[in-house]
Amino acid sequence: MSERVVDNGGRQRFELDLGGKLAFLDYQRAGSRLYLNHAEVPVELRGHGAGARLVAGALDLVRERGEQIVPVCPFVHAFVQRHPGYAELVAR
Repeated sequence: MSERVVDNGGRQRFELDLGGKLAFLDYQRAGSRLYLNHAEVPVELRGHGAGARLVAGALDLVRERGEQIVPVCPFVHAFVQRHPGYAELVAR
């Protein structure tokens, strides 16, 4: 099972391959800001931390690239609230 989040820019989403099942986080780009709109994890993998791994991996990529986020998705918003180390990524 891959644990590496990749940015599929063509589809405007971050993806995490979970043993052949795909979790993803849709975004829209506006300059150096990414509007994180919707996270989706396969039903059978929910409740096992896959969503948290997806969001953490996506935010790590955002940080590496010096970008900012607008957490539209409630799951992403809650994740950032629970993990204040990512708070500096939120656009003001």
